Amino acid sequence: MTATDQTASRLLQRQIMPIDRDFDVLALYVDPEEAKLDADKYEIGGNKAAKDLNNAAIRQSTATGRSLHPDQIESRTAFRVNSGQRLSFGTYFNAFPASYWRRWTIVSAVRLVVTLKGEGATLLVYKSMARGNAQRVATAETDASGSQTFTFDLTLKPFVDGGWYWYDVIAGDADVVVESAEWSADVPADRAEHGTVDIAITTMNRPDYCAELLGQIGADETLRPYLDSVMVMEQGKDKVTGSEHFPAAEKALGEKLRVLEQGNLGGSGGYARGQLECVRKGTATYALMMDDDVVCEPEGIIRAATFGDLARRPTIVGGHMFNIYSRSRLHSFGEIVQPWKFWWQSPLDTYSDWDLAGRNLRSSRWLHKRIDVDFNGWFMCLIPRVVLEQIGLSLPLFIKWDDSEFGLRAKAAGFPTVTFPGAAVWHVPWTDKNDGLDWQAYLHQRNRFVAALLHSPYPRGGRMIRESRNHQISHLVSMQYSTVWMRHQALLDILEGPEKLHEQLDGLLAYINGIRAGHSDAQLETDRDAFPPVRREKPPRKGRDSAEIPTRLGTLISAGLQPLRQLKPPRTMSREFPEAEIRAMDAKWYKLATYDSAVVSMADGTSAALYRRDPEQFRELAAKTFVIHEKLKKEWPRLAEEYRAKLADVVSPEAWEKTLAPWLDGGLEDVSAGDD
Repeated sequence: MTATDQTASRLLQRQIMPIDRDFDVLALYVDPEEAKLDADKYEIGGNKAAKDLNNAAIRQSTATGRSLHPDQIESRTAFRVNSGQRLSFGTYFNAFPASYWRRWTIVSAVRLVVTLKGEGATLLVYKSMARGNAQRVATAETDASGSQTFTFDLTLKPFVDGGWYWYDVIAGDADVVVESAEWSADVPADRAEHGTVDIAITTMNRPDYCAELLGQIGADETLRPYLDSVMVMEQGKDKVTGSEHFPAAEKALGEKLRVLEQGNLGGSGGYARGQLECVRKGTATYALMMDDDVVCEPEGIIRAATFGDLARRPTIVGGHMFNIYSRSRLHSFGEIVQPWKFWWQSPLDTYSDWDLAGRNLRSSRWLHKRIDVDFNGWFMCLIPRVVLEQIGLSLPLFIKWDDSEFGLRAKAAGFPTVTFPGAAVWHVPWTDKNDGLDWQAYLHQRNRFVAALLHSPYPRGGRMIRESRNHQISHLVSMQYSTVWMRHQALLDILEGPEKLHEQLDGLLAYINGIRAGHSDAQLETDRDAFPPVRREKPPRKGRDSAEIPTRLGTLISAGLQPLRQLKPPRTMSREFPEAEIRAMDAKWYKLATYDSAVVSMADGTSAALYRRDPEQFRELAAKTFVIHEKLKKEWPRLAEEYRAKLADVVSPEAWEKTLAPWLDGGLEDVSAGDD
């Protein structure tokens, strides 16, 4: 055998159980429910009634309430199946995502090794295809009370479009313990050793969250050999080093921990610092972007690194996000940028906010298709160092669109992104926020257009300019004048060219808040009594104050009439008293537009603001809306050429070193672990 023919066995994935026996997430690890697969859409056909019925059925829970007991978790890798019980390990964390390994890596076959302890147990191995249909692959039975190990060699050949492997265990007359299960593969000898990771965490005024995350990472002994360093980019006043949880995390991570203090440059500035340190240091295989307020599954980091090690080409490996408040709910199975609208979304044949405790993996046909993505959010995203070296670091966008732009840039350079099942964190879901109205509205607008200028395949960004203009009108009829001002300024700043991105970064938050200052819709109050009581000059016509969602025709009629209503003088009493109190969930433009003033609560539930209709502001801002958007439409070809020509310079380590200069090498202190 020649050196080039030599192979070695490499562990790809192992059976795991929740840390600390967290019962809220147990459904992601082991499943007592039966599989009840939903109907195939191609068998249903195009009949609208049938499709509507099936779409409703797909969302219905199949859970029967069969329960497990936390004491069945024997260890991090072992689970006890009670006598007569059947359990499936075809779950998010323990099923093997065969189609992803088939598509993106050099692995062509895997070996499943399962160790059972207990007599009379049955082990069943299954596979699924892209349509979700399950097929039994192999079976085995235990014939002794001690530990027995079973090995299955499994091909990845039939998983081109999708599919998983998994195993079920049925206990006989006695309990059986699934002591371990491991998926491995024979790989070239030069791929036998695992890569190492620089974890980059950006934090600002979340010391306890961040310190607890560091503790989760540091406490996992299996993960430790994969860590090159754990860097915390500290950008706040409440330091992570001041948390009561920090000493334990510092002790666990030791010299691998570095706390790097710098000014508030947003998430992109923090992650760019981590990326820059990774490139300058040059000792880690990967840089892993991770939010500071997540709950981590450490095994997911190992799996992401292993997948990256065996990928056919340098590949960005992202994790999924589960809801930190409802921990079995998956936010999205993948993200793309829809090119015509140039907006991020889940692929159309997937579902967001999916509760895996209500409808398990084996019952969800759509989860068996491989989902290909354009990018992965930086709440957890592993980037090969070689990718950073070849395409540059993050754009200086503060927050928003830095991760998606990077994914599009990497894809154009030949580096794919894979959102990898089995690698995940728990995070506050985006659905609990409405950052399109607060100070972040400026960043959504500016950064989306910057990304489109760089990557949109359509002239003038497809429908972006028209859609942006329409959104401005909807904000105007909703009395959200501060949002309109911010979105206007975002477009004006884009017109000044890409150099402004680095120039604005330090101090950007103060700049945005200066734009918002003075607008009542931006003045938040936590105490409802800070606002006057609700009063109206006269009641709604015929008592109509409907909470119903209007029809499409009604929406179109309202869109045509409401801008005209905004030109009328507001009712006199509305200047002193709000006419309504509106919950955040109901604060849609077609409802807000019917009032002359209202107290509107914010999406996070902590505060509210007073909206007041102002015809003069409406006229001024409506005119600016048309002027600015027409200018952007005219200038688009020139701007796109300029932004694309200067991209490499803007994202270069040299440009970032200049921006980060006050905090690099002799700037603010590098508060590393072990320093006094």
